[in-house]
Amino acid sequence: MESEPPPHPGGPTLAHLLALAGPGLLDVVAAPLGTDVPVADVAVHDVGEDRDDDWAAPGHVLLTLGTSADSPKAVDVLRAADRAGASAVVLRSGPRRQRAALVEAAARGRTALLLRAPDTDWTEVLGRLRTALAHSVAPAAAGVEGLRLGDLAGLANTVAGLVGGAITIEDPRSRVLAYSRLEHAADPLRMLTILGQEVPRWRVAELRERGFFQALWSSDDVVRLAADDRYAERLAIAVRHGGEVLGSIWAAADGRPLAEDAATALRSAARAAVPHLVHHEARGREEAGRRERAVRVLLEGRPGAQEAARGLGVAADRPYTVLVAEAHDTRRPGDTGPPGLAAPSAAPGTDTTEHRVLDMLDLQAAACLPGCVTARSGSRLYVLIPAGGAEADPVRRMVAAVRSVPYSVVLAGVGQQAADLSELAASRESAELVVRVLRERATTAPTRPLASASAVYRDVVSEAALLRLLDSVEPTWQAMSGPVHAMVAHDREHGSAYGESVAAYLDAFGDTRAAALRLNVHPNTLRYRLRRARDLFGVDMGDPVSRLLAGLGLRLARRGG
Repeated sequence: MESEPPPHPGGPTLAHLLALAGPGLLDVVAAPLGTDVPVADVAVHDVGEDRDDDWAAPGHVLLTLGTSADSPKAVDVLRAADRAGASAVVLRSGPRRQRAALVEAAARGRTALLLRAPDTDWTEVLGRLRTALAHSVAPAAAGVEGLRLGDLAGLANTVAGLVGGAITIEDPRSRVLAYSRLEHAADPLRMLTILGQEVPRWRVAELRERGFFQALWSSDDVVRLAADDRYAERLAIAVRHGGEVLGSIWAAADGRPLAEDAATALRSAARAAVPHLVHHEARGREEAGRRERAVRVLLEGRPGAQEAARGLGVAADRPYTVLVAEAHDTRRPGDTGPPGLAAPSAAPGTDTTEHRVLDMLDLQAAACLPGCVTARSGSRLYVLIPAGGAEADPVRRMVAAVRSVPYSVVLAGVGQQAADLSELAASRESAELVVRVLRERATTAPTRPLASASAVYRDVVSEAALLRLLDSVEPTWQAMSGPVHAMVAHDREHGSAYGESVAAYLDAFGDTRAAALRLNVHPNTLRYRLRRARDLFGVDMGDPVSRLLAGLGLRLARRGG
């Protein structure tokens, strides 16, 4: 990508995109109309979505994440894309011997068929194609030609010369991506922003309250922030690629008034910045993807752990402990997924509550746990902590730091210590068990407010052992029938509370008054329910075996709602 072709004069074509994206990324299997076909956009195609007959994607390059070339759905996906007017479809590579029907279908249509190289992933393909497209459609801007793609510092310095002031390039979360050289003494706010690598939170809140960001993100033009007794005048403009906001460019008076045509220069710079910011974002995603894959190799105990450890700076012969932090948005119930490494729930950079919380946890981990290595997966942050640094206090500080984020809850678990790389998978599993214990505590105590919590494995050994036991017993239990099954089914069908009453009685160790108080009913009401549970279903609290089965069965029933 160091010596990429210039933007295509007649608009981007598939051939030009492939040349810009670099060799070896995609294999052109079939191109009935050739590769000199126009490209309007690069998009992810969700094969699982129901499409209307009038679904259209004219000129799109569609990345079909869920389909490989050997999938039975591949031909249908290709035909649907052809009907929608797509320029190309990208599939995951499959066995060559099974491609004949797919190639034949492609030859009868208009849409080119491309296969993703086996040693690349979708994040890299999407990033490089989007960068190529942005570079192809970006109009030339006077004064900023010749910059290496992704050279944001060079862009900031060049634009500073055009506007006659200081330039800061920020992402949509007001984090600094680049800034121009300091020619004069910067005002205090600019110094704070540069030193902290982000606009101070109090300043962001102030501008949001004044409606400045709403004006900035909803406009294609320059937005002016007048000078006051504290800070110099500022101009800002959003950088957009299609409907996506990539960031913003800010110009501040730097010891002298801004140039008369500063607004015009900023408009031109915003257009020229598109391929640079897309390239920056794509490279960031690729790096995050590589890092996540390396951490997965370590935490899942897969082959290649030694190489992954070297790439992450993890000492192979040093003890580590795994911390798992799980973020939740309490406004929107979500599926936390099965035990194990979580699947990504949103693209990197997505501005959700969970991702804002993970941003803060990542920073806190670096501050509280020296020498740690972090990586994200979905709504989880995985942290490899050198031996001796995974005590409860630093973890509590990490969790406490995110309490300022509204509607967020964090559950953090610290696993058992791993003596070497071969034991990291076991440490990760025990940390995830701790998170599951904390989650079960939250979901089985509806009278308590949902709150962030953390724990280390040694503090929840019994509950973790019970979870493992229930995991093993559950398939057998679900295939059975009996008194507890009948009671649970009756409660679900009729809205009765026999199971809840039995569970409260068991949790109170047979203390009827304590159990009734927890249920907020009279003790005689509870005694009546227990008698009815015995008479109707055979769940007898006077029988030790019945109590054991009821305890296990009701815990398993809570898992299924």
